[in-house]
Amino acid sequence: MAAAASTAAAAEITAAAFAAAGFPKMPARTLLALVSSEQGSLTAAELSERLGASAAAVSGAVRYLQTVGFVHRVSQPGSRRDLYALHEDEWYVVSMRNSPIYEKLAALTDATAETLPEGSAARARVADMARFYRFLNARMPALLDDWERERAREATP
Repeated sequence: MAAAASTAAAAEITAAAFAAAGFPKMPARTLLALVSSEQGSLTAAELSERLGASAAAVSGAVRYLQTVGFVHRVSQPGSRRDLYALHEDEWYVVSMRNSPIYEKLAALTDATAETLPEGSAARARVADMARFYRFLNARMPALLDDWERERAREATP
């Protein structure tokens, strides 16, 4: 029981760091509950119990995590309860490869820059932010390839 409490506390601290970095708090807590579960999947009731959260809060968090591609719903034969599970194929790599987030952020910051006075320091800062997001977008595929090679190297005895 002490190990489970220790894991839950560590997961909560990690989820708080995710939230501080801009990830929504309840989805962060839900993601960490799933990641730290032995099977990588839990029912909504199990998530609610682990997190001490309402069914509505868990439902919203799971919906968010499904939308961004971190988890999916798995039907359990003979049961009306679905499991919410991490993707088997390295969910974080799949989500980053399929996410146009940096491209969207670049476009949004470009649009913001266009609203600022030409030659202003504010416009230059916002335009630099857009360039940074385009840089991340361009480099992410190679970075993910490097990560996959690193994991394969670690898995090889």
